[in-house]
Amino acid sequence: MKQEYFVVVLAHSLRGRLRRVQIPHTAVYAVLALAILGGFSAFGFVASYARMAWKVANYNALKQEADSMRARYQNLQKVVKETNLQMASLQLYAKEVSVAFGIKQKLEGPSDISSEGKMLPPSFAESLQEYNYLITADRLAIANHRSRRSDRPVSPPSGWPVEGRLMDGFAGRTDPFSGEGTFHKGVDITAPTGTKVQATADGVVVQAEMVAGGYGRLIIVDHGGGFQTYYAHLYKIQVRAGQDVRRGEVIGLVGSSGRVTAPHLHYEVRSGGIPRNPHRYMSSVFRQVPKDLTFEALQ
Repeated sequence: MKQEYFVVVLAHSLRGRLRRVQIPHTAVYAVLALAILGGFSAFGFVASYARMAWKVANYNALKQEADSMRARYQNLQKVVKETNLQMASLQLYAKEVSVAFGIKQKLEGPSDISSEGKMLPPSFAESLQEYNYLITADRLAIANHRSRRSDRPVSPPSGWPVEGRLMDGFAGRTDPFSGEGTFHKGVDITAPTGTKVQATADGVVVQAEMVAGGYGRLIIVDHGGGFQTYYAHLYKIQVRAGQDVRRGEVIGLVGSSGRVTAPHLHYEVRSGGIPRNPHRYMSSVFRQVPKDLTFEALQ
């Protein structure tokens, strides 16, 4: 039986010759089948690639979310650890305050039930009441201490609080975290973690604890006459509130607590509660020296 076929006529544009090409039906159907199969294959490949790309994007998003949650968890752990250390320090100091001011008996109750009270754990309300009571006593102790020092001569701060290099001065600047303009109330002196921080004048410590707002571990020393000095971002605090300190005495160690980008000491001088330029108290020639002048060069 003669095979059916298609006839394709090709004409030359210049010579005018005609050429007939016979194409069997089976060949045409085979080409169409291959084209359809190729189309399905291409569609499947594109769909598979799109599905894989979607999975990769979803995986990256989940990975970023997991990293973010891990970072938040680590920050929470750090805050909890610092809070526990602060509470332990406060508990130790509370015991000292209670003994010093004769309030231990008031907190424990009458002597005839003290042994029974030790057998029962205090409730949350009782613990909170005891905590507030001790805080009030602590503040009264500091106020009394400061009043006893009112007749002493005023000791304005002078010199550098730490051996290091000036990183930022008392002036307007761009906040490294928010990117907005802000005023820097003190000076930043860069130094390795653990470098000793010294009091710049005689005085009494009015605050020594971990605080919110970016300061981190903070020490505030009152020097009389309205003068106070701030020592922030400490790694370790080596004094307690109410303690007398002398100029040159080590009160803490340089660290990176609070809102910082690198270990350094943030140092402020305040008079009457208003931040003053620490430059004039650190050195008489401070204003004429470059920003990166070291502590040793001014001695």
